[in-house]
Formats: sequence, C-alpha cells, structure tokens
Amino acid sequence: MGFTLDCRRCDRLAGFLDEVGAQYPEYHARPVTSFGNEGSRFLIVGLAPGMHGANRTGRPFTGDYAGNLLYGTLYRHGFATSPEPLDADGNANSNLRLVDCRIANAVRCLPPQNKPLPVEIKTCNGYLADELSMLPKAVLALGTIAHQAVLGALKLRKADYAFSHGARHGLPNGIELFDSYHCSRYNTQTRRLTSDMFDSVIASIASHLGKV
Repeated sequence: MGFTLDCRRCDRLAGFLDEVGAQYPEYHARPVTSFGNEGSRFLIVGLAPGMHGANRTGRPFTGDYAGNLLYGTLYRHGFATSPEPLDADGNANSNLRLVDCRIANAVRCLPPQNKPLPVEIKTCNGYLADELSMLPKAVLALGTIAHQAVLGALKLRKADYAFSHGARHGLPNGIELFDSYHCSRYNTQTRRLTSDMFDSVIASIASHLGKV
C-alpha cells in the first residue's frame, strides 16, 4: 500500500490527530511508522500508538510502560541493543537498535480512548500485509486485535487460529504466529500478564529462531 506519514485514510483518526497535535504541538501526532530493519525474521505487532508513548515520540512502544517491558525483554534475549527506549531527555533513544526484529502496529494512528474501530483496523490492514509479505519467520501478536489483524492481512480464517496467551500457530506460508497478552500497564498491574509470562513468550521465539 505504500505507507506514508501523511496518511489520512481514516477521517476520524486524522481529525483526532489534528486535535492532539494542536493540544500538544511538541508531539509527533501523525501515523507511526514501523521500527527495525525490513526483512527481519521477527515481527512484533501491537495494537496502536499510545497517547503519550508512540504518538509523542514517533516510535512504536516508546514513551510508556508497555515499551519499558517490551524493550527490556527484547534486550535480554538479544533482539535489542539497549533495554532503554528513551534517552535522558525523554526522547526516543537514538542509540537503540533492534537486532533481526521489527515492530509494527495493527493501526498506525492514535485512536480515541485507545479503541480503533473495526473499519479503521481494516483500512490499515494493507500496511500490515506489506510487513508480512517480507515473510518473517516469527510474528508476535500482542493481544487479540493484533492477532486477528495478522490473520486478516494473510487472508486466513480467524476461527482456525484462536488467540490464547502463550499459543503458537504454524501458518500455511511458513510463519510461526506467537500470541501474548499485550504488555500494557493495565495487564501487568492486574497480573493478567507478568514479566515472567512475557519473558517466556520471547524466550520461545528466540528458541524458534535459533538464538539460544
């Protein structure tokens, strides 16, 4: 589909970003591009940018609690060069690099109340299809919406691949799809997802890719 930072295909999301940009002129407040090298064997798919996270910094999972857990875990397993997504000034850490890993979102614009509409997920799905066309060996879906967005982008039946934390699905194109609850502050505070649970999923992916 040819992603661009000027994408305004979803009227509601584009209008909301205009409002957020006016309220926070120092924020990125635009669609957020993927982070990491194209062709990486490991693709992580989240839901959407957070208001004061990626929507502020312009980098997926950077600036909020979810990013701290994600990048810290990726670093422990050799998928990132630093556990710190932010620098001392609170901006995206320019020294952080992903190693054979790339991060994208099912929806690339901040949605109101962090809840994209089904039509917005569908409209953005072509961008995710572009990511998946590079045939990563492992895809991690963070939450049900990301899981279903991956299946939709690959034109697979959702009923054939049920989301469950810790599940893994061998897909027809050779991709191994791994599932995890989203690493959000809410999920960790309620203990729905612990750091050990999340670490276990990333460890399984590292093993699948032959990193351990």
